[in-house]
Amino acid sequence: MSKKDTSIVLFHEKQVRRHWDDKKELWYFSIVDVIEILTDSPRPRKYWNALKTKLLEEGSEVSQKLGQLKMKAQDGKMRMTDVADTEALLRLIQSIPSPKAEPLKIWLAKVGYERIEETEDPELAIDRAMRTYLKKGYSKEWINQRLKTIEVRKELTDEWEERGVKKGLEFAILTDEITKAWSGKSVKSYKKFKGLKKQNLRDNMTNLELVLNMLAEVSTTEISKEKKPKTFSESKIIAKKGGDTAKKARKDIEQKTGKSTISTKNATHLQKNNIKKLFNK
Repeated sequence: MSKKDTSIVLFHEKQVRRHWDDKKELWYFSIVDVIEILTDSPRPRKYWNALKTKLLEEGSEVSQKLGQLKMKAQDGKMRMTDVADTEALLRLIQSIPSPKAEPLKIWLAKVGYERIEETEDPELAIDRAMRTYLKKGYSKEWINQRLKTIEVRKELTDEWEERGVKKGLEFAILTDEITKAWSGKSVKSYKKFKGLKKQNLRDNMTNLELVLNMLAEVSTTEISKEKKPKTFSESKIIAKKGGDTAKKARKDIEQKTGKSTISTKNATHLQKNNIKKLFNK
């Protein structure tokens, strides 16, 4: 466990131990730490053992999503402790009767309601995305480009589903093929290059990177529609061809500008630049 993958996050001005799993790209949090904060229990481990037993008796699936990791205890020694990723932790919090947990429960209910509404009216999702990006400090020009990438991505995934490609792992493999072909980097190495962990790669791309990524995905979609691949292997070959189309454009731009189109800039830089523009007006 390297230092860069282990840290402490403040929650209600108290410390929660956490660990970053680089392979799964997930944060894992100490359950006992969270329970101690939310319940103010003098014996959080006993509280957690009782809650865990109750969940098991009720047949809750959340119990199957928990794990154990070595984390530094108060005595300075590394000890095994129960941990949960973000999704499992939020489900656990819903089982904790505590005033401090209520704001999170209300927020989860609100988010769930919003998603149901967006299923019936997809435009609401676009409006919500626009508001969220504006609040984060992105420029309107960047946001318009980003929303376009969502539309392009949806057309691509619809095409993949039409060709029998499975959501999850197979989608991820094909996306990786496209990204490697046009940028020369896998999704994982691209994120590392930009100093990212769990963050969405597209949310951390410059306008030019977004355009090139869109070109790669549009090309993949059109080639797939024309070739009508019957197997995953055929779709994988097409994904590389689509990415190669954008690679040619990238190389041409780099040759003419004399600099790389693949930038280390991430959301932090993009948002800061927009704030500077506002102050300089």
